[in-house]
Amino acid sequence: MTDANPFVRLVRVDALPKDGLSQVIEANGGERAALAKLNDLLGIASLKAELRLTRAGRGAVRVRGEVTAEVTQACVVTLEPIEASVREEVDVRFAEPKLERAGGKLDVADKNELLDLSGEDPPDPIDNGRIDLGALAAEFFALGLDPYPRKPGAALAAEAKGET
Repeated sequence: MTDANPFVRLVRVDALPKDGLSQVIEANGGERAALAKLNDLLGIASLKAELRLTRAGRGAVRVRGEVTAEVTQACVVTLEPIEASVREEVDVRFAEPKLERAGGKLDVADKNELLDLSGEDPPDPIDNGRIDLGALAAEFFALGLDPYPRKPGAALAAEAKGET
């Protein structure tokens, strides 16, 4: 567990059942404290991800599900605590780091050279046959946070005077 990735839940995808795999993961107290610090939160009461992994073609996996959390943020105006809920849908493709190309291999680092007209993001890499569901959950959790939480009725001095 590192500061950059305090929530780790590795899943081997080479043994993924044909009909897929459902996983429910929850952050423990230490992981929630580290994620709160990383995301500049006052606290995280709960963080849970319900995810389903399915095969998505040769060497690819799709992870779908939902991340939910209960957090305490600081109001951007008053700095008072605000209780908030996070709910983020997850839908991410993963693939082995080497992509086939006529006449050789294309490294994942070079995948941006390909023009993808499908509109889909390129797949995230599968690392040594594993996907870190904890890191994925932490990423979607952070995306679901309100970047400017404001307590109801809280106003800046200029707003209170009607100068905005």
